[in-house]
Amino acid sequence: MKSPRQLLFIGLPIIAIAAFFLFRKSGTAVPAGDLIVKASEAPLSVTIHAPGELQAKRSEKIKGPEGLRTVDIYQVTISTLVPEGTIVQQGQFIASLDRTELDGKIKESQTEIEKIATQLDQAKIDTAIEMRGLRDEYVNVSFSMKEKQLSLELSKYEPQAIIQQSQLDLERAQRELDQLASKLKLTKEKSIAKIEEINASNRQQQFKLDRLLELQTQMTVTAPKSGMVIYVRDWNGKRGPGSQVSSWDPTIAELPDLSEMITKAYINEVDISQVILGQKAKISLDAFPGKEFSGVVISKANIGEQVRNFDTKVFEVIIQLHAIDSLLRPAMTTGLDLLVDSIPSCLQVPLEAIQTDSISFVYLKSKSGFVRQEVVTGPSNDLSICIGAGLKAGDELSINAPADGDKIAFAYLSPADKQAAVEKLEKTKSERMKIQQEVAKTIKAENLSGDSDEGGSFIIF
Repeated sequence: MKSPRQLLFIGLPIIAIAAFFLFRKSGTAVPAGDLIVKASEAPLSVTIHAPGELQAKRSEKIKGPEGLRTVDIYQVTISTLVPEGTIVQQGQFIASLDRTELDGKIKESQTEIEKIATQLDQAKIDTAIEMRGLRDEYVNVSFSMKEKQLSLELSKYEPQAIIQQSQLDLERAQRELDQLASKLKLTKEKSIAKIEEINASNRQQQFKLDRLLELQTQMTVTAPKSGMVIYVRDWNGKRGPGSQVSSWDPTIAELPDLSEMITKAYINEVDISQVILGQKAKISLDAFPGKEFSGVVISKANIGEQVRNFDTKVFEVIIQLHAIDSLLRPAMTTGLDLLVDSIPSCLQVPLEAIQTDSISFVYLKSKSGFVRQEVVTGPSNDLSICIGAGLKAGDELSINAPADGDKIAFAYLSPADKQAAVEKLEKTKSERMKIQQEVAKTIKAENLSGDSDEGGSFIIF
């Protein structure tokens, strides 16, 4: 009888030889570390994710003085402003604006009016003195003319030369009198025109002063109606105390209508072609995890823009919420899941299972190990991807590459099968898009891009 030690010595070589031939026959056996998944038929929803900001669909703008440019004021500073979220009643105080520049222009205008009044008084005095001198000269020439006329009458018995001299003296006096009369008339007209010019300058300055005084009363801003005060946002952030307000866009704050809410988001230019009016969306609130609302796309921008915190150009998309909740407040950050495609059923695998090397393929498990199976892929979401050809339901795949994966043989699809699969995927997608387009026709596109004609507001993430 052999001892256990002798049996072990004889058995180990036999086990080693058996293992060698076993593994050599199936050299691509499945390593223990492979992650195996199955291809299965299931619905697939394709969504686009984007951050957004909650806003009221409509709001009443609270504006500062309009017409500041008419008095050469292009920016004013907000001195005080009620806190954001304050509930105000119509006519209640909202903000006060810095009056320093306006008060300076009022003083300048008042000084100019006083200067014009002095010029007017001086012009009246100069006119009176000049007109009096001309009238006195006219009277003197009239007396001189009468004397010349009397001399002519007395010289009728004098020699002819003396009579002619008297006639010449009378004619000269008459011409001088006519010239003085014309000068007197022109001087009067000139004086009237000069005074009218000064009066026009005075009226112009008075109008400017009245406008400045009217704007001064508007530097205290009140609520046009009752509501909740929401700060306006621009590229520099929120407009609050100390912010500059442009005369082109004198909006201080807004009173949103909370009965209809929208979320404004920006979609990458790569994905915007998939967005169509009428598509459904789910909206979540960062402030209230687990709270979710449904909505529908009501507006899509036709032109991309460069927005802060985005590396590429993006397109503005607006989604209207179906339901309203008292928790909803403008400026809340939202998460948007926009449903751009919905496949009722397709053969699908995890997205990680798809490998790419000039063609798309998967590591398909077979009886003898793995093969690199070529596949035709279709729509996908963050987790799964549809397979148009190359697999069937129940096929097992390895998510991670097996050992010596680059040496595993390829199983290619025939060109005809690939072409047929691609055409079928395109046809079914076209049919789904046609349905979406029909829905989009029932949606009235709304331009809710923040009143861009008035400067508007900008979303900032």
